Amino acid sequence: MLERYAARYRHELVERVVPFWMQHSLDRQAGGYFTCLDRDGSVYDTRKYLWLQGRQVWMFSRLYNELEPRSDYLDVAALGLRFIRAHARDPQGRLYFSLTRDGRPAFFQRKPYAAVFYMMGLLEYGRATGDVACLDEAEEVFWRIVEWIAHPELLDRPVLAGQPPASSLANVMVLASMAIELWRVRPDPRYLEVMRQAVAGARQHYDPERRLFMEFAAPPGGELAAGPEARFFNPGHSIEVGWFLLHLLEFVEAPGAREMALDAIEGSLDFGWDRQYGGLFYFMDVEGRPTLQLESSMKLWWPHTEALYAVVLAYRLTGQAGWLEWLERLDTYAWSHFVDPEYGEWFGYCDRRGELTHTCKGGSYKGCFHVPRFLLMSLQRLQEA
Repeated sequence: MLERYAARYRHELVERVVPFWMQHSLDRQAGGYFTCLDRDGSVYDTRKYLWLQGRQVWMFSRLYNELEPRSDYLDVAALGLRFIRAHARDPQGRLYFSLTRDGRPAFFQRKPYAAVFYMMGLLEYGRATGDVACLDEAEEVFWRIVEWIAHPELLDRPVLAGQPPASSLANVMVLASMAIELWRVRPDPRYLEVMRQAVAGARQHYDPERRLFMEFAAPPGGELAAGPEARFFNPGHSIEVGWFLLHLLEFVEAPGAREMALDAIEGSLDFGWDRQYGGLFYFMDVEGRPTLQLESSMKLWWPHTEALYAVVLAYRLTGQAGWLEWLERLDTYAWSHFVDPEYGEWFGYCDRRGELTHTCKGGSYKGCFHVPRFLLMSLQRLQEA
């Protein structure tokens, strides 16, 4: 069975997903990548979104480093790297959210996540090429991100009097992912400490009764204000944090964390699965009350890619047959709803019933990342001896 999945995932990655982005996204004239691509790859918005520029640099650098050292993969990564290093940061070192096609600033988001993927792109490209300047800048940006998360006012996002203190699962997730990658390239003990703090942060978000990670949690010794935020559950994030934890436990010891991570993956799948129409909900209220997000009942591509990799990893670590049952269920849903047999790449957005709401393959948040990352990492795990 595993051989069947491995063969299909390799074919999907090498023959259908990666070629789609190589054929349609490269802006050889102005640099960087087009990510707003319709079903057939035609460009419908020429702006450059920094989350996705950094992610595509990372993805093609990772393909070069871990799939095959093809010069065209590195060429694609370099195209994006040169563009973002020339245009992505403001005079204070902060990252724009979007740029015009030729690199002029278009929008600030006042969140640290564009910087996260800028940093990841620099790091993986530096790993591929040995470019010390890229590695140095990646470290510099990482410590800035740590500071920006602790002090959001530095991104012109002040903490207001009516805003109760809360920990965001997204911040736990990105710090963990960056520290893992940094440690692999430059093993500084400070990154191990960030990983330990990430485990502690994940425990803070863990709901042991429901067996999942809540999106927001009270700070140590505090209490989360009652309201929709206190009940907010993002199945994709919860599952992604679960597999991040399993990765970082390769580097740090944390009693009980492996069991928590595996329970959270399984619990999130159980809680987040739509038993009427299939697929994972985008957002949920754990008490079944209305969410503020009107798109909550939609089915998006990325929670399913995160779940697919998570169950492959969980099976490889435990050998338990239940994970293969989830793999079959998730794989069947993803291939019947998101995979485009005609043009390649995946659709991203379905309604609750599984009907496509958008035919685009990319936009301001969907780019060359979740699908090829899941395919590559799953392939690697499936091929382990």
